[in-house]
Amino acid sequence: MVERRFSRIQTELPGPKSAAVFATKTKYVAAPLETYAPFIVKQSEGAIIEDLDGNRFIDFTGGWGCLALGQRNERVVRALLDQIDGYLHTDFTAVPYAPFIELAEVLCEHTAIDGDLKAAFFNSGAEAVENAVKIARASTKRKAVLVFENAFHGRTLLAMTMTHKAKPYKYGFGPFAPDVYRLPYPYEYRKNVTADDIEQALLSLVDPSEVAVMVVEPMIGEGGFLVPPVWFLPALRNLADKYGFVLAFDEVQSGIGRTGKFFAFEHFDVQPDLVCVAKSLGSGLPLSGIVGKASIMDAPIASAIGGTYAGNPLACRAAIEVIRGIDEENLLERATQIGDRLKVRFAELAERFDAIGDIRGLGAMVGIELVRDRGTKEPAKELTGRIAAEALRNGAIFPTAGLLGNVLRVLVSLVITDEQIDEGMSILAEAFEKHAG
Repeated sequence: MVERRFSRIQTELPGPKSAAVFATKTKYVAAPLETYAPFIVKQSEGAIIEDLDGNRFIDFTGGWGCLALGQRNERVVRALLDQIDGYLHTDFTAVPYAPFIELAEVLCEHTAIDGDLKAAFFNSGAEAVENAVKIARASTKRKAVLVFENAFHGRTLLAMTMTHKAKPYKYGFGPFAPDVYRLPYPYEYRKNVTADDIEQALLSLVDPSEVAVMVVEPMIGEGGFLVPPVWFLPALRNLADKYGFVLAFDEVQSGIGRTGKFFAFEHFDVQPDLVCVAKSLGSGLPLSGIVGKASIMDAPIASAIGGTYAGNPLACRAAIEVIRGIDEENLLERATQIGDRLKVRFAELAERFDAIGDIRGLGAMVGIELVRDRGTKEPAKELTGRIAAEALRNGAIFPTAGLLGNVLRVLVSLVITDEQIDEGMSILAEAFEKHAG
């Protein structure tokens, strides 16, 4: 049995207090808003969540990748309290405020793209992706959008079209946006794809002279935590330069220090034209953005982009502290250390359980793919769900992912301690023993 220092399960899940709230949810909250955890949160700190009934969990989801600095980070909380004492809202394009401008400066300074850069802010990752497409269309005067297999770019109409997984994200929601074309992705564990394959697929789908933008995740997130081969992103840069379209990287999940670099694309000796950011940028507050080459960012006409709440002052203040915290607390180095520790523990599990077919990741963005058989690589979706559910019932929250639903992933806060990692991984090991032994 796991020696518990951080997790604590003292009731059935959900406990009575959580169950009462779930009963109200069933009556008043729309049914599609299904929840992953079988409890209601009461409070949290760092990588620990406590529910209404006093149960404690080690959170390996990091708020689904939003909490690089952890729950209720002190520096973020101080900035928010200070901002509340000043003002809450104006709409930046109506009455501008300094935090929006300061964040743009800090983000541009942290983005490894040569030349003059500019930034714009929105509310969600999907908004950032859709606005990146709008900006690219304004810049190129073209319309077509290129995306890849296994992609996840959001749930609004265009972003949902760009997303690959049909169910649950697209099921019943068509018709979809036009002029979106999907290219093969080099999923190395399952599929051999070359740079020539990608170019030939592009040429067979759309005339390159009509392509405005190619959008790709430098490391695939929701689609299975796929790390591309080293040639992949530079090959896309070459295609963008050859055919004159914009190259946009969707770093909504992989950015802001997650992979041990400020942006994941820095691992691959390549530079995009635009970068989409969100999740950990706002430390849990709704905030997304685009940062990129000034000549492209300036292409739309005045007032063509924006939004009532876009880049709200509270979220901007939080984001400034997130970036400062990453710098001052050496969290890029910590992300690498976390990833190394996770990979060691996953490798130990792989030696014991044949269900683990692949271990992959960059920095603290690590996943394992579960299979029925290592030879056939048949995906083990049901087993993945059972193991995740068992770990959750015993105090460790591990999210799942993948087009095939058979990946366990880690998006843990970068402030998690080694002791918390080890306890959570031991809980996961017990789940494997029960369901995959």
